[in-house]
Amino acid sequence: MGVAVSHVPESPARALEVSVCKRIASEGAEQPFQLDAQFTATAGLTILFGTSGAGKTTVFDCIAGLRRPDSGKIVADGVELFNSTGAVDVPTRHREVGYLFQTLALFPHLMARQNIEYGLAALPAEERASRVREIAQSFGISHVLERRPREMSGGERQRVALARALVRRPRVLLLDEPMTALDAATKSRIVDDLRRWIASHAVPVLYVTHDRGEAYALGDRVLVLEKGSVIADGTPHEVLGRPVQESVALLAGFENIFDCEVEAEHPEQGTMTCRVLPSGPAIEAPLTRVTQGSALRLGIRAGDILLASAPPVGLSARNVIAGRIVSLRREDVTVVAEVDCGAKFLIHLTPAATDSLQLIPNRQVWLVVKTYSCHILQA
Repeated sequence: MGVAVSHVPESPARALEVSVCKRIASEGAEQPFQLDAQFTATAGLTILFGTSGAGKTTVFDCIAGLRRPDSGKIVADGVELFNSTGAVDVPTRHREVGYLFQTLALFPHLMARQNIEYGLAALPAEERASRVREIAQSFGISHVLERRPREMSGGERQRVALARALVRRPRVLLLDEPMTALDAATKSRIVDDLRRWIASHAVPVLYVTHDRGEAYALGDRVLVLEKGSVIADGTPHEVLGRPVQESVALLAGFENIFDCEVEAEHPEQGTMTCRVLPSGPAIEAPLTRVTQGSALRLGIRAGDILLASAPPVGLSARNVIAGRIVSLRREDVTVVAEVDCGAKFLIHLTPAATDSLQLIPNRQVWLVVKTYSCHILQA
């Protein structure tokens, strides 16, 4: 089975427990996809993070009842939604799971009010109207209730879609990359409203994103999926800031990953010296449980490397590495410098720093790297 989550909910209520297996045959693939995921999500916002094909949407579909797992159990708010041993499989319409897709799927011919109350047909008219008023006020969309989707802005459509998912007061809310098309400011305002709603209703929310910036900004917790299993679980800083697995480091944006060999250990300093293979520089990294001569992988973010145009002195950083600029390229507001130090390093700079240091290809420079910016990774 996959990695079991150590987080235990304070009570069985207001938590989502998932332990499912599902094999899916893929056309052209030598082996079928195998989902084998176990986790418990408590009230709050949990990020599901991983590459395309890692199993994120399959997990959502199993929770919502759109796919039937081969085995396992799903419990939401203390209610069994699926249990293969007990022959429990609650129909999708009765699961009380809110599911918001990237496409939003608003009915274009209906007013916002009608879209929001679409799933409330079984309630009395007065109760429907009361719920719509409440949720519209919570998400600041009272002024668009009589408008159709084409008459709203992208942010307003997003709020209406969220309101429709939440107005039924679901046991669980599933958000599958819902804000991809929105600008950062609009996204931030909607997330603030969503957080307030979550805080007042204490509902587990699972949020799929490929954007590590969103994962840092939104998540109380991050679960990383790879090949259908949970391989990392913790706060965004624990999982993405200090990754253990190389695959997680790549997702977290570590641009420099090297094969290394341990040359020396310094237990009194809590560090070790690693040589970048085959002929790269020696780098001091945090001491881990490896023996001298062991091969390992070392990751460093491009943004964690400082660059100097003259040999720096009087620094606390333990790694000062001489090199020569191979190339400089502009990526949006960032300049990416490639520097050859016996191994090729990528460094992120601002255009202003590039100009003030008068950086050009073939110029000698020095890289400055703190010990704890160097991460030992499991392949």
